[in-house]
Amino acid sequence: DTAAVAMQLRKDGLTPVFIREKKTALSGIKRPYAGVPLKEIALFSRQLAIMLDAGLPLVQALRILADQTPNKNFKGVLTKIYNDVEEGSTLSDAMGKHPGAFDELYVNMISAGESGGILDTILKRLTIFAEKLLKLRRALLSASLYPSVIMTVALGVIVVILLYAIPVFKSLFEGLGATLPLPTVIVIAMSNFVQSYI
Repeated sequence: DTAAVAMQLRKDGLTPVFIREKKTALSGIKRPYAGVPLKEIALFSRQLAIMLDAGLPLVQALRILADQTPNKNFKGVLTKIYNDVEEGSTLSDAMGKHPGAFDELYVNMISAGESGGILDTILKRLTIFAEKLLKLRRALLSASLYPSVIMTVALGVIVVILLYAIPVFKSLFEGLGATLPLPTVIVIAMSNFVQSYI
């Protein structure tokens, strides 16, 4: 990985300007921990901020959170982060290895918090950001749910009319023997189609 390459280059007396990981055929495969829910990230950020604010060492706080996390995927991520930090890696570098859990914005904010010595403050801000994003997602979901329900009910009513009401009118129109207007012919054809295939 990039951290191992950087370490090896430093041992050789070289200072890398940047290191980019080469994409392989396996890089498109979804990681087993990808897609950690935002709710878990928000809770983790809040708890870590509180622990750091209370004076707990970062490594100890990470170990506690990794042990207490109920989500198995996220537990694996936190365990790897804890191991990396314990071995001397920065928190932002350790989190950067898990893009399925922590996006680039999150990692960069953590890096800024580490550089400025205000990691707990940054974590609180990230918590507020994640909670606002969650609230926005819920609002969008509830806003899109109402039209979906209305469309489903309307479609159900149309199918019921085509299955049961139109055949009654069809036999009535056939008894009259009159020439039917084009829209009526189309509705009867739709009714025949629905009866044949549904």
